[in-house]
Amino acid sequence: MANALVTADAFEEHRGHLRAVAYRMLGSLAEADDAVQETWLRYSGADLGEVRNLGGWLTTVAGRICLNMLRSRAARREQPMETYVPDPVVSPLDHVDPEREALLADSVGLALLVVLDTLEPAERLAFVLHDMFAVPFDDIAPVVERTPAATRQLASRARRRVRGAAPAPEPDLARQRTVLEAFLAASRGGDFEALVAVLHPDVVLRADAGAALSKLVRGAAGVVEQAKMFRRLSHDEVLVRVNDGVGAVAMTGGRVFSLMAVTVVDGLITEIDIVADPERLARLGVPAQVG
Repeated sequence: MANALVTADAFEEHRGHLRAVAYRMLGSLAEADDAVQETWLRYSGADLGEVRNLGGWLTTVAGRICLNMLRSRAARREQPMETYVPDPVVSPLDHVDPEREALLADSVGLALLVVLDTLEPAERLAFVLHDMFAVPFDDIAPVVERTPAATRQLASRARRRVRGAAPAPEPDLARQRTVLEAFLAASRGGDFEALVAVLHPDVVLRADAGAALSKLVRGAAGVVEQAKMFRRLSHDEVLVRVNDGVGAVAMTGGRVFSLMAVTVVDGLITEIDIVADPERLARLGVPAQVG
Protein backbone atom coordinates (compact mmCIF):
# COMPACT_ATOMS: atom_id res chain seq x y z
CA MET A 1 0.00 0.00 0.00
CA ALA A 2 2.81 2.41 0.87
CA ASN A 3 4.49 1.82 -2.50
CA ALA A 4 1.16 2.42 -4.27
CA LEU A 5 0.74 5.72 -2.44
CA VAL A 6 4.27 6.78 -3.34
CA THR A 7 3.59 5.87 -6.97
CA ALA A 8 0.34 7.85 -6.99
CA ASP A 9 1.92 10.87 -5.30
CA ALA A 10 4.78 10.91 -7.81
CA PHE A 11 2.31 10.89 -10.69
CA GLU A 12 0.17 13.64 -9.17
CA GLU A 13 3.20 15.91 -9.11
CA HIS A 14 3.21 15.75 -12.91
CA ARG A 15 -0.55 15.67 -13.59
CA GLY A 16 -0.90 19.41 -14.28
CA HIS A 17 2.04 19.36 -16.67
CA LEU A 18 0.69 16.33 -18.52
CA ARG A 19 -2.75 17.93 -18.87
CA ALA A 20 -1.12 21.05 -20.31
CA VAL A 21 0.78 18.92 -22.85
CA ALA A 22 -2.35 16.97 -23.81
CA TYR A 23 -4.47 20.13 -24.16
CA ARG A 24 -2.00 21.64 -26.60
CA MET A 25 -1.83 18.38 -28.51
CA LEU A 26 -5.58 17.78 -28.70
CA GLY A 27 -7.35 21.12 -28.21
CA SER A 28 -9.98 19.23 -26.19
CA LEU A 29 -10.24 19.32 -22.42
CA ALA A 30 -12.12 16.03 -22.19
CA GLU A 31 -9.69 14.24 -24.50
CA ALA A 32 -6.77 15.76 -22.59
CA ASP A 33 -8.16 14.26 -19.37
CA ASP A 34 -8.58 10.91 -21.14
CA ALA A 35 -4.96 11.05 -22.30
CA VAL A 36 -3.74 11.82 -18.77
CA GLN A 37 -5.77 8.93 -17.39
CA GLU A 38 -4.32 6.57 -20.00
CA THR A 39 -0.84 7.82 -19.09
CA TRP A 40 -1.57 6.97 -15.45
CA LEU A 41 -2.65 3.44 -16.41
CA ARG A 42 0.56 2.88 -18.34
CA TYR A 43 2.63 4.41 -15.55
CA SER A 44 1.02 2.32 -12.83
CA GLY A 45 1.72 -0.88 -14.76
CA ALA A 46 5.24 -0.08 -15.94
CA ASP A 47 8.61 -1.20 -14.65
CA LEU A 48 10.30 2.13 -13.91
CA GLY A 49 13.54 0.72 -12.57
CA GLU A 50 15.60 2.16 -15.44
CA VAL A 51 13.77 5.51 -15.60
CA ARG A 52 15.96 8.37 -14.43
CA ASN A 53 13.77 11.29 -15.52
CA LEU A 54 10.18 10.51 -14.59
CA GLY A 55 8.82 13.79 -15.92
CA GLY A 56 10.42 13.25 -19.31
CA TRP A 57 9.23 9.64 -19.44
CA LEU A 58 5.64 10.63 -18.61
CA THR A 59 5.70 13.45 -21.15
CA THR A 60 6.76 11.17 -23.99
CA VAL A 61 4.21 8.53 -22.96
CA ALA A 62 1.45 11.17 -22.94
CA GLY A 63 2.72 12.44 -26.29
CA ARG A 64 2.50 8.98 -27.85
CA ILE A 65 -1.05 8.56 -26.54
CA CYS A 66 -2.07 11.95 -27.94
CA LEU A 67 -0.46 11.14 -31.28
CA ASN A 68 -2.57 7.99 -31.56
CA MET A 69 -5.69 9.93 -30.57
CA LEU A 70 -5.02 12.55 -33.26
CA ARG A 71 -4.57 9.90 -35.91
CA SER A 72 -7.83 8.15 -35.01
CA ARG A 73 -9.68 11.47 -34.73
CA ALA A 74 -8.89 12.37 -38.33
CA ALA A 75 -10.78 9.31 -39.52
CA ARG A 76 -13.95 10.04 -37.56
CA ARG A 77 -14.16 13.85 -37.53
CA GLU A 78 -17.63 14.86 -38.72
CA GLN A 79 -17.16 18.60 -38.61
CA PRO A 80 -14.93 20.32 -41.20
CA MET A 81 -11.64 21.24 -39.54
CA GLU A 82 -11.81 24.85 -40.69
CA THR A 83 -15.03 25.45 -38.71
CA TYR A 84 -14.00 23.54 -35.59
CA VAL A 85 -13.46 25.66 -32.48
CA PRO A 86 -11.07 24.06 -29.97
CA ASP A 87 -12.21 23.81 -26.36
CA PRO A 88 -11.81 27.19 -24.68
CA VAL A 89 -10.58 27.47 -21.11
CA VAL A 90 -13.03 29.89 -19.48
CA SER A 91 -12.76 31.71 -16.16
CA PRO A 92 -14.03 34.96 -14.61
CA LEU A 93 -12.25 38.01 -15.96
CA ASP A 94 -11.23 39.30 -12.53
CA HIS A 95 -10.29 36.03 -10.86
CA VAL A 96 -7.05 34.07 -11.20
CA ASP A 97 -7.68 30.33 -11.05
CA PRO A 98 -4.41 28.51 -10.19
CA GLU A 99 -5.45 25.34 -12.07
CA ARG A 100 -6.35 27.39 -15.12
CA GLU A 101 -3.10 29.33 -14.96
CA ALA A 102 -1.14 26.07 -14.82
CA LEU A 103 -2.98 24.75 -17.87
CA LEU A 104 -2.20 27.90 -19.87
CA ALA A 105 1.19 28.76 -18.41
CA ASP A 106 2.71 29.29 -21.85
CA SER A 107 -0.08 31.55 -23.09
CA VAL A 108 -2.10 29.46 -25.53
CA GLY A 109 -4.89 31.17 -27.41
CA LEU A 110 -7.66 29.66 -29.50
CA ALA A 111 -6.09 31.10 -32.66
CA LEU A 112 -2.93 29.07 -32.02
CA LEU A 113 -4.92 25.91 -31.28
CA VAL A 114 -6.82 26.36 -34.56
CA VAL A 115 -3.51 26.49 -36.45
CA LEU A 116 -2.18 23.48 -34.56
CA ASP A 117 -5.26 21.57 -35.71
CA THR A 118 -4.13 22.02 -39.32
CA LEU A 119 -0.80 20.29 -38.73
CA GLU A 120 -0.15 16.65 -39.40
CA PRO A 121 -0.19 14.69 -36.09
CA ALA A 122 3.56 14.04 -36.12
CA GLU A 123 4.28 17.71 -36.88
CA ARG A 124 2.06 18.79 -34.03
CA LEU A 125 3.73 16.42 -31.61
CA ALA A 126 7.23 17.54 -32.57
CA PHE A 127 6.31 21.23 -32.33
CA VAL A 128 4.39 20.99 -29.06
CA LEU A 129 6.88 18.82 -27.22
CA HIS A 130 9.99 20.64 -28.43
CA ASP A 131 8.94 24.26 -28.84
CA MET A 132 6.49 24.45 -25.94
CA PHE A 133 7.99 21.98 -23.46
CA ALA A 134 11.67 21.79 -24.45
CA VAL A 135 11.69 18.02 -24.94
CA PRO A 136 14.89 17.05 -26.85
CA PHE A 137 14.48 15.77 -30.41
CA ASP A 138 16.33 12.61 -29.39
CA ASP A 139 13.44 11.81 -27.03
CA ILE A 140 10.70 12.74 -29.51
CA ALA A 141 12.16 10.79 -32.43
CA PRO A 142 11.18 7.29 -31.19
CA VAL A 143 7.59 8.47 -30.62
CA VAL A 144 7.16 9.60 -34.24
CA GLU A 145 9.36 6.75 -35.54
CA ARG A 146 11.83 9.06 -37.27
CA THR A 147 15.45 10.02 -36.83
CA PRO A 148 16.24 13.04 -34.63
CA ALA A 149 17.17 15.02 -37.76
CA ALA A 150 13.86 14.19 -39.45
CA THR A 151 12.02 15.04 -36.23
CA ARG A 152 13.75 18.40 -36.17
CA GLN A 153 12.47 19.00 -39.70
CA LEU A 154 8.93 18.17 -38.59
CA ALA A 155 9.11 20.80 -35.87
CA SER A 156 10.69 23.33 -38.22
CA ARG A 157 7.93 22.84 -40.80
CA ALA A 158 5.26 23.20 -38.11
CA ARG A 159 6.97 26.30 -36.73
CA ARG A 160 6.88 28.03 -40.12
CA ARG A 161 3.19 27.29 -40.55
CA VAL A 162 2.36 28.50 -37.05
CA ARG A 163 4.29 31.74 -37.47
CA GLY A 164 2.76 32.39 -40.86
CA ALA A 165 -0.83 31.71 -39.82
CA ALA A 166 -1.00 32.95 -36.24
CA PRO A 167 0.46 36.45 -35.75
CA ALA A 168 1.20 37.37 -32.17
CA PRO A 169 -1.98 38.65 -30.50
CA GLU A 170 -2.23 41.72 -28.30
CA PRO A 171 -0.81 40.66 -24.90
CA ASP A 172 -2.47 43.42 -22.87
CA LEU A 173 -5.85 42.27 -21.56
CA ALA A 174 -7.05 45.83 -20.96
CA ARG A 175 -6.48 46.70 -24.63
CA GLN A 176 -8.18 43.50 -25.72
CA ARG A 177 -11.13 44.36 -23.51
CA THR A 178 -11.41 47.85 -25.00
CA VAL A 179 -11.61 46.42 -28.52
CA LEU A 180 -14.13 43.74 -27.51
CA GLU A 181 -16.35 46.24 -25.70
CA ALA A 182 -16.28 48.50 -28.76
CA PHE A 183 -17.33 45.54 -30.92
CA LEU A 184 -20.17 44.57 -28.59
CA ALA A 185 -21.42 48.16 -28.25
CA ALA A 186 -21.41 48.67 -32.01
CA SER A 187 -23.22 45.36 -32.52
CA ARG A 188 -25.90 46.17 -29.94
CA GLY A 189 -26.41 49.67 -31.30
CA GLY A 190 -26.46 48.69 -34.95
CA ASP A 191 -23.50 50.97 -35.66
CA PHE A 192 -22.03 48.95 -38.45
CA GLU A 193 -19.45 51.55 -39.43
CA ALA A 194 -18.08 51.31 -35.90
CA LEU A 195 -18.08 47.52 -36.26
CA VAL A 196 -16.01 47.69 -39.42
CA ALA A 197 -13.60 50.04 -37.65
CA VAL A 198 -12.60 47.35 -35.12
CA LEU A 199 -12.52 44.44 -37.59
CA HIS A 200 -9.51 43.45 -39.65
CA PRO A 201 -10.49 43.35 -43.34
CA ASP A 202 -9.61 39.64 -43.45
CA VAL A 203 -11.23 38.74 -40.12
CA VAL A 204 -12.33 35.11 -39.77
CA LEU A 205 -15.38 34.01 -37.79
CA ARG A 206 -15.86 30.38 -36.77
CA ALA A 207 -19.13 29.38 -35.14
CA ASP A 208 -19.58 25.92 -33.66
CA ALA A 209 -23.29 25.40 -33.09
CA GLY A 210 -23.18 21.67 -33.72
CA ALA A 211 -22.00 19.86 -36.83
CA ALA A 212 -25.01 20.74 -38.98
CA LEU A 213 -25.13 24.42 -37.98
CA SER A 214 -21.47 25.37 -37.84
CA LYS A 215 -20.19 28.03 -40.19
CA LEU A 216 -17.08 29.82 -41.35
CA VAL A 217 -17.24 33.47 -42.40
CA ARG A 218 -14.32 35.35 -43.92
CA GLY A 219 -14.00 39.11 -44.29
CA ALA A 220 -15.35 42.12 -42.41
CA ALA A 221 -18.46 42.45 -44.59
CA GLY A 222 -19.54 38.89 -43.85
CA VAL A 223 -18.92 39.29 -40.12
CA VAL A 224 -20.99 42.49 -40.08
CA GLU A 225 -23.88 40.58 -41.65
CA GLN A 226 -23.61 37.98 -38.91
CA ALA A 227 -23.63 40.78 -36.32
CA LYS A 228 -26.88 42.08 -37.82
CA MET A 229 -28.48 38.68 -37.32
CA PHE A 230 -27.09 38.36 -33.80
CA ARG A 231 -28.48 41.80 -32.88
CA ARG A 232 -32.05 40.51 -33.28
CA LEU A 233 -31.61 38.30 -30.22
CA SER A 234 -32.27 39.80 -26.81
CA HIS A 235 -29.31 38.95 -24.62
CA ASP A 236 -26.90 40.17 -21.97
CA GLU A 237 -23.15 39.75 -22.16
CA VAL A 238 -20.77 38.83 -19.39
CA LEU A 239 -17.10 39.42 -20.09
CA VAL A 240 -14.85 36.48 -19.26
CA ARG A 241 -11.28 35.31 -19.65
CA VAL A 242 -10.90 32.85 -22.52
CA ASN A 243 -7.49 31.17 -22.69
CA ASP A 244 -4.97 34.01 -22.94
CA GLY A 245 -7.51 36.63 -23.99
CA VAL A 246 -10.95 38.05 -23.35
CA GLY A 247 -14.36 36.93 -24.51
CA ALA A 248 -18.04 37.25 -23.76
CA VAL A 249 -20.77 34.89 -22.67
CA ALA A 250 -24.18 35.79 -24.14
CA MET A 251 -27.10 35.09 -21.79
CA THR A 252 -30.75 34.88 -22.87
CA GLY A 253 -33.40 34.48 -20.20
CA GLY A 254 -30.78 33.45 -17.68
CA ARG A 255 -29.52 30.71 -20.01
CA VAL A 256 -26.11 30.64 -21.65
CA PHE A 257 -26.66 31.14 -25.37
CA SER A 258 -23.08 31.31 -26.64
CA LEU A 259 -19.44 31.90 -25.78
CA MET A 260 -17.39 34.20 -27.97
CA ALA A 261 -13.62 34.69 -27.95
CA VAL A 262 -11.76 37.28 -30.00
CA THR A 263 -8.17 37.52 -31.16
CA VAL A 264 -6.88 41.10 -31.27
CA VAL A 265 -3.81 42.07 -33.30
CA ASP A 266 -2.69 45.70 -33.63
CA GLY A 267 -5.99 46.99 -32.26
CA LEU A 268 -8.18 45.02 -34.68
CA ILE A 269 -10.12 41.79 -34.29
CA THR A 270 -8.58 39.19 -36.58
CA GLU A 271 -10.51 36.12 -35.41
CA ILE A 272 -13.82 35.47 -33.70
CA ASP A 273 -14.50 32.02 -32.31
CA ILE A 274 -17.99 31.17 -31.09
CA VAL A 275 -19.28 28.08 -29.30
CA ALA A 276 -23.09 27.94 -29.41
CA ASP A 277 -23.70 24.21 -29.15
CA PRO A 278 -25.75 23.83 -25.91
CA GLU A 279 -24.36 20.39 -25.13
CA ARG A 280 -20.80 21.55 -25.60
CA LEU A 281 -21.34 24.69 -23.50
CA ALA A 282 -22.69 22.52 -20.68
CA ARG A 283 -19.80 20.09 -21.01
CA LEU A 284 -17.32 22.96 -20.77
CA GLY A 285 -19.02 24.19 -17.60
CA VAL A 286 -19.56 27.70 -18.92
CA PRO A 287 -22.61 28.45 -16.72
CA ALA A 288 -20.60 27.55 -13.62
CA GLN A 289 -17.73 29.77 -14.76
CA VAL A 290 -19.87 32.89 -15.13
CA GLY A 291 -22.41 32.28 -12.39
